Amino acid sequence: MPLLHIPDARTDVPRDQAFERFQVDRPGKIIFVGHHLTTKSSLRCLIRNISLYGADLEVSPHVAVPSNFFLEILGIHDEIGCTVIRREAEKLTVGFNMLIDAEFLHHVVRLSFELSH
Repeated sequence: MPLLHIPDARTDVPRDQAFERFQVDRPGKIIFVGHHLTTKSSLRCLIRNISLYGADLEVSPHVAVPSNFFLEILGIHDEIGCTVIRREAEKLTVGFNMLIDAEFLHHVVRLSFELSH
């Protein structure tokens, strides 16, 4: 008996848009990965929104950003491995190399809410 394939509506949605996004408008730091995973240089950015899968960052359109880097959210000293999905002028859409933990996401969103109110 063959398996019945049921089409999934989510397959047409890009992965970076399949997860709920939360607006955080929080400063962050892009940490460049060097030789042997050294992290000598960094670049400031603004994290506009974040999801379990990735984030939208705002950076200067004149600065070159590598396709792979670590993202640090100011006030939270964990580094998240990221890969660039697309760049449109100052808007940089990144995917996390692994889905972040839901509790970590909740902490980031709550921290941004507390600081804005």
